[in-house]
Amino acid sequence: MELSFEPLSPVSYLDRAAEAHGERIAVIDGDRRWTYTEFRDRCRRMAGFLAPRAGGRPVAVLAPNTHVLLEAHFGVPWAGVPLVAVNTRLSAGEVDWILAHSEASVLLYDPVFEDLVGKLGTAIERIRTDEMPAAPPLRVAPADERGLLSINYTSGTTGKPKGVMYHHRGAYLQALAMAGHTGLSPSSVHLWTLPMFHCNGWCFPWAVTAAGATHVCLPRVDPAQVWRLIREERVTHLNGAPTVLSMLAYAPEAGDGVPDGRVVRVATGGAPPSPAILRRMAELGFDVTHLYGLTETFGPAMICDWRPEWDTLDRAGQARMKARQGVANMAAVTPRIIDANGADVPADGATIGEIALRGNTVMLGYLKDPEATAAAAPDGWFRTGDLGVRHPDGYLELRDRLKDVIISGGENIASVEVEQVIADHPAVLEVAVVAVPDDRWGEVPAAYITLKDGKTTTEEQIIAYVRERLARFKAPKYVTFGDLPKTSTGKIQKYVLRKRPLPS
Repeated sequence: MELSFEPLSPVSYLDRAAEAHGERIAVIDGDRRWTYTEFRDRCRRMAGFLAPRAGGRPVAVLAPNTHVLLEAHFGVPWAGVPLVAVNTRLSAGEVDWILAHSEASVLLYDPVFEDLVGKLGTAIERIRTDEMPAAPPLRVAPADERGLLSINYTSGTTGKPKGVMYHHRGAYLQALAMAGHTGLSPSSVHLWTLPMFHCNGWCFPWAVTAAGATHVCLPRVDPAQVWRLIREERVTHLNGAPTVLSMLAYAPEAGDGVPDGRVVRVATGGAPPSPAILRRMAELGFDVTHLYGLTETFGPAMICDWRPEWDTLDRAGQARMKARQGVANMAAVTPRIIDANGADVPADGATIGEIALRGNTVMLGYLKDPEATAAAAPDGWFRTGDLGVRHPDGYLELRDRLKDVIISGGENIASVEVEQVIADHPAVLEVAVVAVPDDRWGEVPAAYITLKDGKTTTEEQIIAYVRERLARFKAPKYVTFGDLPKTSTGKIQKYVLRKRPLPS
């Protein structure tokens, strides 16, 4: 018999927070505030309400970043069932597919989605979040730390979305890693600019709670609201895709930036943030840390862990370092960069290979899809589909998605490299570069650009700007200006751009 063993589960962090910080504010949602004692009680009562209705099957929640979705990250597991946090920007047909595939028993939904829920065809009990009656508190502890905690669905850009299965142990460790790397503490105030449905908010519902910090809910990312909350609630932390950084950096409300000489710590993931946006964020009082991960890795698996010796670099040099994806987070296994034969590439900062990951913070697998699970990690190392290099200091730098590499006349062009050059142009707010067919070269780069308000430039000027900084064959052949299509988490949808007709 084990003399001292307790299954690891991230929901246990709320018990600890309520005992250590019970009278302190845990959650702010608009005008409403709850202490950690009240937060725990609400989550236990949610568990008591849901458990008899769930019957051991998953509970799906369709809600923006409100206190209800935050409570569900504790209340649903305490009901003894997995959580399915549904992407709020999906169509009724897509939501139907997820509910059926996950075999969810209950759909808990915010009233703002009444119309969408009315279009659903799946036979499932539907409960509005404002119609949950009081119930006796319940707390079902997990018997197995490798048991199913939640199911997170991928974006499904190349077919039906996959149900990524998270376990209690992985989320527990990931939450600790996120709290440690971002410096969360009882004095921290975390603003929810990252959707909680995305990789369970990178495990920050549990990380912020583990630290005894304050959650500030935000149903929709509006730059004016974000800046107001930064100033009024004295926000110290927020997360989001690079597009969120752009929204904040160039918003009229940005003004002189973070007041009182304070620094807001920002974790960003997705496409590598350009040195230009990193410089701008630093000017406004944000300390940006670049993370890298996937739905399959509980969110961030790697972090650009800042080295003190980099403090002596100028801002441009620091921005270049910050744009790296970095090293394994403290709960992860050292990542590999491998060639087509599965061998590690040299750490020379030049040889490109595919990033492969493994460890306690990699998924259990894909729900009901053993073939895809086996294909994703044929030798126990999860193949990310991302290409990168390892620098001599051990830090990894993402170069491209496998599918995003542009092969032009036999030359490989990393779209990320071209994007970062264009992003440095003073008129450019956001940019995406994709391959388009070409009769002579097979493929050539095409750039899609959103300009900053009040700024202008031309196709010819952008092409010339790139040619001054990169090899001529890397310059885009086509440049189109306008808004960029994005996923619900702010990532640019390159597959949509590839389908667009070429400019005449």
